[in-house]
Amino acid sequence: MKVGLVLPLAEYPWRQPSYGEVRALALQAEDSGFDSVWVFDHLLFRDAEGPSEGVWESWTVLSALAEATDRVELGTLVLCTAFRNPAVLAKMAVTLDEVSRGRLVLGLGCGWHAPEFEAFGVSFDHRVDRFEEALQIILALLRTGRADFSGRHHWLRDGELRPRGPRPGGPPVLVGALGPRMTALATRYADLWNACWFGSPSGAEETLARVGETCLREGRDPATLGITLGVNVRGADGTPLTPDGTAPPETDVLTGSPQDVARGLLTYASLGVDHLILNLNPHHRDAQRQLAAALRLYRAASRPSTGAVHT
Repeated sequence: MKVGLVLPLAEYPWRQPSYGEVRALALQAEDSGFDSVWVFDHLLFRDAEGPSEGVWESWTVLSALAEATDRVELGTLVLCTAFRNPAVLAKMAVTLDEVSRGRLVLGLGCGWHAPEFEAFGVSFDHRVDRFEEALQIILALLRTGRADFSGRHHWLRDGELRPRGPRPGGPPVLVGALGPRMTALATRYADLWNACWFGSPSGAEETLARVGETCLREGRDPATLGITLGVNVRGADGTPLTPDGTAPPETDVLTGSPQDVARGLLTYASLGVDHLILNLNPHHRDAQRQLAAALRLYRAASRPSTGAVHT
């Protein structure tokens, strides 16, 4: 099982990270042995009450990280197709795949946070309909280099993707989906499926069973769909991590000692997860080092000659 790490782009929980800090965390994750780094795609966060929270634009940051890093996969969790023209997005994807030498995982979704749509003048209606049309355009261009499409929300005529990038079929496409209709689209079209956010592995078992059942209904062998999950983690040694000494509120979090977290990773692997994406919040250098210790224990216990995480 691959293990990746979400990088912080937003103000939460206490301040906005600079790009230099994000870059340093990405390089530390690469040096520590994580398989991938991921970015959220948001324009702002705004509750009904209280101030807005800012966030850096994800694709710009990911493009910079493509040059800064050498080994880790680079993923979007997930890129909102409503924010960008789908044919242009396909062009962006093959270009970033070229810059990163074939390390992009193109995660796509329909978006969910209505205030950011309104604040940036993006239509929030018919989100899944719009997403399905965009997904068909993006996949046709990535996989064949050409597309013609006439839909209710999107169209293009004699679309062509040149150059094609380093991989003939383009980067792998991940669809973030939890509801039944989006899950059906993921099983119908995507290389990888993702759902978020979990903590203890037991909370994911029912969701994993549902996606397998959806594959069968859609006529797809479940073994051909890559399974990825987003998991909230905190303080691999169980200690508070925020500067003021408090822990961030989470409804379900994988936490505890490095041994505890490593055992959680082993359980996720036993459930058939191919790629686990960890959201460490707050995320700073010391917290990431603690999580890397759990990763090393997990990797050691995963080797054929071992089978236990020792305390």
